[in-house]
Amino acid sequence: MRIQIRPTLVFGGKNAKDPAVVDLVWLTSLLKDIEHGKTLMSACKKMGLSYRNVWQKLNDVEQALGFKLIDRVRGHGSQLSEYAQYLIQFTDDFDQKTMRLGQSSLAHLEEGFSQFRVKAKKQWRLASSSDPVIHRSVMEIGGFELITAGSGEALERLLNYEVDIAGFHISDPSSSQVIAKRLKSEGMQIFPVMKRVQGFMVAKGNPLGITSVKDLVRSRIRFINRQKGSGTRLLLDTLLKKNGIQAESIKGYVNEEFTHSAIAMSILAKKADVGMGVKSVAIENGLDFIYLKDEFFFLAMGEELASNKDVAKLIRKIRSLSSDIPGYKSVGLKRQIAGWL
Repeated sequence: MRIQIRPTLVFGGKNAKDPAVVDLVWLTSLLKDIEHGKTLMSACKKMGLSYRNVWQKLNDVEQALGFKLIDRVRGHGSQLSEYAQYLIQFTDDFDQKTMRLGQSSLAHLEEGFSQFRVKAKKQWRLASSSDPVIHRSVMEIGGFELITAGSGEALERLLNYEVDIAGFHISDPSSSQVIAKRLKSEGMQIFPVMKRVQGFMVAKGNPLGITSVKDLVRSRIRFINRQKGSGTRLLLDTLLKKNGIQAESIKGYVNEEFTHSAIAMSILAKKADVGMGVKSVAIENGLDFIYLKDEFFFLAMGEELASNKDVAKLIRKIRSLSSDIPGYKSVGLKRQIAGWL
């Protein structure tokens, strides 16, 4: 972070909601380039700015000031007006007069900021597919802002630099390799943290005798789905395709919830007969569980976080909890994920 005291022109009334603002240091730097023989076009290129935008901004400044900064002389290009010369001199004088004050004031400001940085603990942003172990780990460790999102959304947020870490789960090795290749090409690191069981949650005693995805098309059965973009929804669609089942043939396929617990609540409230989720949530809510598929859960992040002690602590907590909860298994060795990354 760099802090500077810079003179600024503000155009508009005292109570204007959105006044126009022009940085005098930027403006006079542009004017100096023109004074030293550069054309406006070359000055724009040097600053990495659009000629059209700079030209418009100069016109706006001149209109607000009421005088010309640049005289356009045919055959001689652009020359600075006397007003522009005055503006350059004023800005240079301002810089000299405020340098000593600025240095001492900014040193004091930086000192204050550094004290706040020590007090404030960094909140790493973690977008993760819904999972009770992840939620509990974040709550117990602290220092992380958890954003619940489907696996696909979590990964997109990471790749768009909207979050620092993405948690995602996947049940197919070939799909996992494709995702890993994309992440690695963007400089991301991937850490396997646990293995978990996905399946159907049904009422205690399984009164409708549900045993597989083929039962979902029975007319009496009401299904409750996960949202689009979630890894659980992707797993279901994969199983349906494998078994030649059309989504439209399932009553309730379009009805969505965003967490495993919400699926369980729908079944307990008798709003649905079956939904997909993890074994631990089924047990916690007194529901029966029908095994469907094992899947791995990964955390992905940029290289700069790969050795961060807070992230390492979170990974250890996830692996520790997953070793003690039914339906989970801690994963950390390369041989455990051979063929997945």
